[in-house]
Amino acid sequence: MKRSEINKLLEEACDFFSSGHFQLPPFAFWTPEKWKITGPEANEIRDNELGWDVTDYGLDKFYQFGLLLFTIRNGNHARQDAYPKGYAEKIMMVREAQVTPYHFHWNKREDIINRGGGNLVIDLYHADEHDKLSDREFSVSVDGLRRAVAPGDRVILSPGESICLEPYVYHTFYGEKGGGSVMVGEVSDVNDDRADNCFYEQLPRFPEIVEDEEPRYYLCTEYPPAFEQKS
Repeated sequence: MKRSEINKLLEEACDFFSSGHFQLPPFAFWTPEKWKITGPEANEIRDNELGWDVTDYGLDKFYQFGLLLFTIRNGNHARQDAYPKGYAEKIMMVREAQVTPYHFHWNKREDIINRGGGNLVIDLYHADEHDKLSDREFSVSVDGLRRAVAPGDRVILSPGESICLEPYVYHTFYGEKGGGSVMVGEVSDVNDDRADNCFYEQLPRFPEIVEDEEPRYYLCTEYPPAFEQKS
């Protein structure tokens, strides 16, 4: 992805979340210059990869296969002594027909919440013992109501609705055509995008970036080390 494209997407996302009355934390708007003089007091943000996250899954077709999200809070399995939180929260902008490819999590249980905009379409399978698509039936919880699911079944969430996805449940999601972008929340166990994503097709979680202009904001994988004040 080009940095200029990412900058444009972040600007659009700021407007989208604001128009939906979802306020991001102040560090969402810290510039690279601000980060370069920020010390270890922000290590929770750095170490737990809070903040902006934009991916095209290495396919170079962001509007067809992509996702923009902001991680608001997160724990850290590897640093539980410093970061004992057992939960995470994200907010996402999912566009019409913009697909997040099939994947599941080995460990993370997550609630996916339609917080406003259009409808969110979610297609579901259970994984088999080889991490492939299973032909087994299972059930999910939609706002506390159990619902039987056959392989490949579709759940459509209108604004205000949510679904709980257990580990080993394959899911793909996208905004329903004709409804506009969807503001999607996620409340989950600790999020580990480097070790707890199993994509049905092998895809990179983070994109390669072509630096054709300066970044507007850093992505969550780009923060510089803590600034150390010289005595």
